[in-house]
Parts: sequence; structure tokens; C-alpha cells
Amino acid sequence: MRFTTLKDMDLSGKRVLLRADLNVPKQDGKVTDTTRIDRLKPTIDFLKDAGAKILILSHFGRPDGEQNSSLSLAFLVNVLQERWGTDIKFAPDCIGPKAQSVADSLGEGEIALLENLRFHKGEKANDKDFIYALAALGDIYVNDAFSAAHRAHASTEGLAHAMPCAAGLLMEAELNALEQALGNPEKPVAAITGGSKISTKLSVLKNLVEKVDYLILGGGMANTFLLAQGAEIGNSLCEKDMLNEAKSIMAHAKEKGCEIILPVDLVTVTEISPGAEAQVVSSSAVPADRMAIDAGPETIAHIKTRIENCKTVVWNGPMGVFEIKPFDAGTNALAQLVAAATQAGTLKSIAGGGDTVAALENAGVADQFTYISTAGGAFLEWLEGKTLPGVAALSSRSVQPGKAVSSH
Repeated sequence: MRFTTLKDMDLSGKRVLLRADLNVPKQDGKVTDTTRIDRLKPTIDFLKDAGAKILILSHFGRPDGEQNSSLSLAFLVNVLQERWGTDIKFAPDCIGPKAQSVADSLGEGEIALLENLRFHKGEKANDKDFIYALAALGDIYVNDAFSAAHRAHASTEGLAHAMPCAAGLLMEAELNALEQALGNPEKPVAAITGGSKISTKLSVLKNLVEKVDYLILGGGMANTFLLAQGAEIGNSLCEKDMLNEAKSIMAHAKEKGCEIILPVDLVTVTEISPGAEAQVVSSSAVPADRMAIDAGPETIAHIKTRIENCKTVVWNGPMGVFEIKPFDAGTNALAQLVAAATQAGTLKSIAGGGDTVAALENAGVADQFTYISTAGGAFLEWLEGKTLPGVAALSSRSVQPGKAVSSH
């Protein structure tokens, strides 16, 4: 995939419409996780140093095209100033005279945050009039919001066709990491996929067996595959209505030469609670009154023999109920062996998805993987093999005749 980067653009004195994802978690008026803000800082610094005039576009929440003061981005101004160490202006709208006035006031290296894009119905509708109302504010469009790239909205897809465009540093890093993971990876490749249900990741599993050498399954979805093989899984979480799908995926994997790796032993309890009495049992013979909540030590040892043979690992989903100690042991052990191989330089490791990031942070190795995506839905759709509209628009570089915006 080819796309223009910031390094390819003449940014000095240009107004840059920077699509960011500042849809951050908020509680009692305060941001509870600044990860998305912090990951945007390198792009902000690059644009400032290049002498660009920066207009930040973002959505927040779901105002459904209506003005909603509780979903205003105004609360972010102080947070951004603190995290980025620079002054931020605020425009009470993202189009029209109020936005234009703030845009006109910017000097080189200065930044303004525009009001919530989703206060206008034209954003989600990818409406042409709204697209060109946004485009009228700037000279160059930069998309640094991979986490919103699976949406064909005005600010994520439409603008890329309306004006000169480039990928921001975060978008560039994400796309390069994904290319290393499944686009053109070093082989052998293993995919670690966990979570409670296969129904929510059916498309992911079908795509992965086409792309990887080993598909390592954990969590509730592994139980469904075990049951499909005739194992006794006791009271464990599974989807009995998905057994035929599991069998189909196993058959397809065999055709493609992909080895599906299931647990050989499981940590089981009679009830899920902190400190519950646990027993490690064979994955084929879970007692009727017990349920599997983590991968056992033999399973981790078995997976290790496959990981040691791999050059690339893609991870989405935990091995069990990692939120409750000590039932995070299997996920932690697997995370630590992937991290160790990554740090030793023998493995490239790419992980993504909300539970996955939380699990790796819990294991203390989130900073030891090659790349961790915080994109959520976009990462999952990429794992499914879908074309992401925001990424496709950047790579197409199709500017409509007569619609490119002239320099201010």
C-alpha cells in the first residue's frame, strides 16, 4: 500500500486539517486515559516544527448530528495543553464563520481544536457540502486517526478526496506495523486469538487461517472448538450453536496448512471469583461441575514450542479471565514469552484490541511488543481482511477535478 506521508509534504505556512481521534474516556469531567492524546504528540510536534497552522478535527461520543454541550470538546483544551506543552485555541464550531475566524487567527506552529464533528449530520453521512465546508478551512488534510479509519465519514474518508492529503505519523506507524503483521510478514506467522465468543470473531478466524501458519486459540472460543472435537468441557463457557462453524474453520485451516492450536490443559473452578479454588485438568475431560477460566501450564509450554519457531506474532484477545487474579497466569505467561522473544530480536509482535491492550498492561509487557494498536474496531476489521475506507482514501490519492483547495 502506497500513501503520502508528512515527510513528503511542504507544510510551512500551510493550514493543516489534522483528523485525530480524541474520543477519549472521561469520568466526572476528567480524562481517565490519555493514551490517544499522547500518541498524537509526535505528529503535533512535527507539524509545529514544520511551521504548519494546525486545525484539529475530532468526534466525541454520539451526539447524532445535534448540538450537545455535554459532548463538547472544549473540556479537552486544558488537557491537550498540559500533555503537549503548547497553547491550544478552541473554535465553537468545526465549519462556518466561527471556525473560519479561528483558522484565520493562527500563526505558523499554532494549534486550534475545532468543535465536535458529529454535531453535524453531514459528518457521518459523508455529505459533500459538509466535506467542502471543512476543506475550505485548510490547505492540506492529514489523517492520524487509524482508530476511526473503518468509518466512511466526511472527516475520515471524504476529505482525502477533496484536497491534498497525507498520513500522520501515528497512522503511518500503524499501517507499517499491520503490513509487517499480515500484509507482508516474516514467516512463520502465529496469530493468538482469545475472547469469549467465536461468533463475534468469525470473520477474523476465517481470514487468519488463510494468512498464518499457526492459529492459537484461548478463552471461551477455544472451548467451542474443543467441544466440536468431542471434548468434555463441563460447565465452561461455549457456543453450542457455533459447533458447525468451528468444524468448518478447522477443515479450512487443514486445507490451507494452518495448524490450529487448542489448550491441552485448563485451569478450572466451580465459580468465578477472586481466589476461587482452582484445579488444572485435561482440556478433554473438564468435570461437569467445573468451568475453564485460563490456559494451563502444559498449554503454555506447548505454545512456546510453536512461538520459538515463528518470526511474527499477531495477538488479539486474552487466554482467559485475566481480570481476576490469579487467573491471569496463562495470559501473563504467554505475553511474557512473546515479549522476551521480541526483546531478543527474534520476533515481531503486533497486538491490538481493548481487552488485549489491558491484558498486556496487566502482564507488564505492553512496552515490550513491536507495536500495540489502540484502534479497537478498526484493528478488528483489519484482522477480518476488510478494506478500511479511511486507509483506502489515503492510498488512492484521488483529488476531484476542480475541488482541490488552494493555499491560503
